[in-house]
Amino acid sequence: MYMTRLFLISFLLISLSGCASIIGSATQRMADNLSLAMLNQNDLDIVKAGSPAYLIMIDSLIEGDPDNVSLLLSGSKLYGSYTTAFVEDEDRSKRLAEKSLSFAHRALCIDLKNLCQKLDSKLDEIQPVLNSIKKKQQPLLFAYASAWAGWIQVNTDDWNAIAQIPKLTAMLKRSVELDENYDNGSAYLYLGVLASQIPPSLGGKPEQGQAYFEKALSLSEGKNLMVNVLYAEHYTRLVFDQNLHDQLLKTVLAANQSEPGFTLINTLAKKRASELLAESTEYF
Repeated sequence: MYMTRLFLISFLLISLSGCASIIGSATQRMADNLSLAMLNQNDLDIVKAGSPAYLIMIDSLIEGDPDNVSLLLSGSKLYGSYTTAFVEDEDRSKRLAEKSLSFAHRALCIDLKNLCQKLDSKLDEIQPVLNSIKKKQQPLLFAYASAWAGWIQVNTDDWNAIAQIPKLTAMLKRSVELDENYDNGSAYLYLGVLASQIPPSLGGKPEQGQAYFEKALSLSEGKNLMVNVLYAEHYTRLVFDQNLHDQLLKTVLAANQSEPGFTLINTLAKKRASELLAESTEYF
């Protein structure tokens, strides 16, 4: 019933208002509210069951305003969050992550045309464009990098996807340069995961990954419990540090999951922390 009312309100706004700016403002607020409702929910089953309707709604809003950068980024974030949280089928994950990235790419090509045109170039050709990006453009840069990271995550069986990691890393580092506190330091979380993929015996530098994770912990101020989980899952398992592994996960299980903007991800973090901790003795 609630979702039906939202659709009716949307159609009424479009039908009754003759002002495009009013329509844009109203639909954007609706999209923002849908995103917040999803991210602040602590019942995973409710979100899983309701998310497809949210996704259809954001698709409809974008259909009506295809060049609205804010709507495109809302759509990218919703599809990315849903895919990460609930989709287990590999082919479906790839398909939905592709849609998340496509929305972010469309937004990038509207407001950051120079970077859009250079995405397929070599890193040394992209870097000068990244260096020219201003702080006010950081939200779009980071949103695209986040969607790209999600896409790479579900395409790790594709070497062409893996080959794009240096470009993604450069984007995230530029975001950090612009404002390391943006989005509670989430860029450091992505950097930590990326730097914790290769063991020292093969030339990896996991100590850099640990430094990124520690920075993410500091900047998130304990709000994002998934930082602890990914720190444990990627860094501590790479270097076989069981004490730190268990400590990080126990901190998650003891913490309060309710936090504006992080409740859904914290609920998922607790579930994953429980699973990882149960495997600890066997893994180490």
